[in-house]
Amino acid sequence: MSPSSSPNDPPAKQLSSFLAKFTPEIAALARAVLAKMRKRYPTALELVYDNYNALAIGFGPTERASEAIFSIAVFPKWISLFLLQAQKASTPIPDPEKRLQGTGNVVKHIRLASAKTLDEPAIRALMREAEARAAVPLDSKGKHRLIIKSVSAKQRQRRPA
Repeated sequence: MSPSSSPNDPPAKQLSSFLAKFTPEIAALARAVLAKMRKRYPTALELVYDNYNALAIGFGPTERASEAIFSIAVFPKWISLFLLQAQKASTPIPDPEKRLQGTGNVVKHIRLASAKTLDEPAIRALMREAEARAAVPLDSKGKHRLIIKSVSAKQRQRRPA
């Protein structure tokens, strides 16, 4: 496990320390998923929230969490991809293969068995549709930044009991 970081450390080092709290398998999966997301969305801002329940990393066009399009949530036993704007004007996102989970009216998620799940045609189609529905689109000329937005002082265990 890497040493803990301080708020003065670079964001990449802080994120690495947050991931180190998880099992090696979950941390490796999270790194692989993040690598794919960064490659697919190179201009997105990455907003990191080390919350009470999970480590959440949003991908969006601005520093406003409400404008994020996707979020990767890292839990002790799994990782989920959240489509944060999956519903637009009371029209649910088309999901013919029934891959989306969740009962929310706006946010839906997909549990990621591996980083390769992001490459499946059904998942790519859902992600393209989520991008198309975004209130604020990603800026094709934007510059990627990793931003630590918040760190909860109190957190649930990051490893299974």
